[in-house]
Amino acid sequence: MGAAWARYAEAADTPASAPAMQAREAAPGCWYVEGLSALGSSANQNFISNAGFVVTSSGVVVIDALGSPALAERLLAEIRKVTAQKVTHVIVTHYHADHIYGLQVFEALGARILAHQAAREYLNSDTARLRLQASREELAPWVDARTRLVPATEWIHERRELTVGDTTLVLQPVGPAHTPEDLAVYLPGVKALYAGDLVFRSRIPFVGQADSRNWIVSLDRLLAFDTRVIIPGHGPVSTEARQDMQLTRDYLVYLRKTMGAAARDMTPFDEAYRATDWSMYEHLPLFGPANRMNAYNTYLQMEHEPQ
Repeated sequence: MGAAWARYAEAADTPASAPAMQAREAAPGCWYVEGLSALGSSANQNFISNAGFVVTSSGVVVIDALGSPALAERLLAEIRKVTAQKVTHVIVTHYHADHIYGLQVFEALGARILAHQAAREYLNSDTARLRLQASREELAPWVDARTRLVPATEWIHERRELTVGDTTLVLQPVGPAHTPEDLAVYLPGVKALYAGDLVFRSRIPFVGQADSRNWIVSLDRLLAFDTRVIIPGHGPVSTEARQDMQLTRDYLVYLRKTMGAAARDMTPFDEAYRATDWSMYEHLPLFGPANRMNAYNTYLQMEHEPQ
């Protein structure tokens, strides 16, 4: 795996520093590893998101690269347990840190990286630079001075079919939603959908600066796929596609309804938040760290949306 990653590999072999990673098959040829329902930290190597890989007759297509180079190396090790095929492509569902800091490992192997062109603005922004700078401190030693932002080899802007060997993957832009560059990956042969962070399963979604109105529209678009299995960006695989997409959709709708009413009535946010019934969602993981922020960002967004 190269001397450049020796320290990462050595640290990853230390049980106290290495959350478990195991590749599981969600549908024929479609594999994934599942991150923790937690905030990123040095203790968990930033292993808080899922990544997938599709084994074809001519190579492996990886979907997302995880949140540190060490994790990407461990993902490669899991792939090699399944197949000797080389990684030919990496598809990036969006450029949030927990999905992309492992990209340089796959770039070094010569894999083609595909992402939506809307990510270019973020990739070259102060926001991305400062986020990486902060991560080098908060996630050390897994993210450090050698960790860098990696652009796509090929930027796409519309629906694209990628055929590798005997397998066709549909790359479907679905943003702006969770991010401007959201990209879902659908395999019609086995009716499997890698949904990125449009679908959060068994945990509170991270809304951040997302366009929640378009996110709801994007989920409606995903619901149109004939899907049997969803591999979400976070949480366990779903075999109840409509139900789990609906959970994310309903949460966003509830945020917009409650915070929208507060913004229209000019009710102060703190007062509106205290008065809102969160009982439908407060049992879900990460409700504490994420829900208030999600509500506040939605409140601000609704203040500026035309009524």
